[in-house]
Amino acid sequence: MNHSRASILKLGQTLIVSVQEALMDADLTGLRDELVADVKKYRAACVVIDVTVLDVLDSFAARTLRHIAQMTQLLGARTVIVGIQPDVAFAMVQLGLTLEGTDTALDLEDALSLLNVKVG
Repeated sequence: MNHSRASILKLGQTLIVSVQEALMDADLTGLRDELVADVKKYRAACVVIDVTVLDVLDSFAARTLRHIAQMTQLLGARTVIVGIQPDVAFAMVQLGLTLEGTDTALDLEDALSLLNVKVG
């Protein structure tokens, strides 16, 4: 996937999704479908989804991210969502939106450390 809104980079057995701009519902479902297919295709062990650029995560986005993590886990890949901004985290908690059961990390470096992925 190399669309303007998100890209998927393969690093060994890890897929790194970099969200470049706000995602509409159709973009999220497209990303979900492509990412799940890529996990199977590349036999990925880990997935990192970087949402640093997002200044809002609505209920559909939060639910879709949670579903992606559950789907990839069923395929044998552990998923970590990184880069949730403090204001976004605050709003999500206020609205009762959670990523329950999904690993999160502050940034890409923390996620790769959490996943024991060696770089370099």
